[in-house]
Amino acid sequence: MKLGCIADDFTGATDLANNLVRSGMRVMQTFGVPQAALSSDVDAVVVALKTRTIPASQAIAQSLEALHWLKAQGAEQIYFKYCSTFDSTPAGNIGPVTEALMGALDCKFTIATPAFPDNGRTVFKGYLFAGAVLLNESGMQNHPLTPMTDANLVRVMQAQTQRKVGLIDHTVMAKGTAAISAKIEQLQADGVGVAIVDATSNEDLKTLGPALKNMPLLTAGSGVAIGLPANWNLQASAQAAALPKATGYQAIVSGSCSIATQGQVAHYQSLGLPSWQFKPLSWSHHDVPAQIKSEVAQALAWAQPLLSKGPVLIYATTDADTLQKVQAQFGREQAGEWMESALAQVSAGLLQMGVKQWVIAGGETSGACVQALNISQMQIGPQIDPGVPWCFAPQHAAGHLTLKSGNFGTPDFFTKALKHLSEASA
Repeated sequence: MKLGCIADDFTGATDLANNLVRSGMRVMQTFGVPQAALSSDVDAVVVALKTRTIPASQAIAQSLEALHWLKAQGAEQIYFKYCSTFDSTPAGNIGPVTEALMGALDCKFTIATPAFPDNGRTVFKGYLFAGAVLLNESGMQNHPLTPMTDANLVRVMQAQTQRKVGLIDHTVMAKGTAAISAKIEQLQADGVGVAIVDATSNEDLKTLGPALKNMPLLTAGSGVAIGLPANWNLQASAQAAALPKATGYQAIVSGSCSIATQGQVAHYQSLGLPSWQFKPLSWSHHDVPAQIKSEVAQALAWAQPLLSKGPVLIYATTDADTLQKVQAQFGREQAGEWMESALAQVSAGLLQMGVKQWVIAGGETSGACVQALNISQMQIGPQIDPGVPWCFAPQHAAGHLTLKSGNFGTPDFFTKALKHLSEASA
């Protein structure tokens, strides 16, 4: 194994694996740390964890467990992957996990950049932009679990780590790989342990790649991945993304409340296609789990006669005002846990009905559904939209899945994804 990756959520893991496959690596994604040695012959493994919003001590323990397994498989370099919106809290978990991995690898210096220009995530003078606006003006300031109110990544990272945080800015990037390497040496001499890296284009990331060749640990969003396979003399290949033919019914399960996913739900509904929405504001405080179980049963009863006619959408996606009301009624964390539970139960029920083509929207939702489906590994296939590939669960009834980060994908993503799979596996 050339590259061993640790991702802090399930969609983020798939996002990273997608970029590695596009650049020529054969990639397997696991959910959680495997209990045995890897049986597949691949260039990279992405261990998907669900550590973005759990207590930092737990995130560290799980990340170190993944590190030890990857090193035991012979991984030459470790990549800690987080979201392209760098979302976390002042207490972590990006900083604490980075520090723990650096300590375990005896790594004195690493980089940090969530830049992913293909999806509009760019870093300039240390500030993170989402499209044309600063991160804290993009809607991420309203994230239900990790609201981002500061776009200055040096400041955000410094609040989470005891190591000195520096910056490799756009003026250095413009001078090429040798200048980047020289800047890294200078920062290390100045006592910097972590450097935010500017990147406004894919060319920046490809220029950065060779400067990272001998670094034991990288931390980044998925964008940096496009510049790494060349360090092992690997080139893009369609064969790396080949998947088996798709069969079975189609379903979309959406829990993200991001602006992008709201638009995708609206577009799907505008086509007159069938959809069913959870309405947590109708729940009373008395025995919510029982109410969820009842509503799940209603959703599945609604879906069953429709599945043979085409895709169905079951969703909890809603607008920011409604989300705030739900959180005010039940509490932010509890509301999130209950909706994850509801959508996980839905996915388990749909599996029993014969669904084998899945579009799952939202990082936390994807994690909950994959765990409910009891999927342990996925083979990574062709890209649908930047950061979102089709995947296949080998030796599992679930079949093909795409796990979409809430902020990713075009407005027509739901229908486009299913059409793409049909054409790719024809």
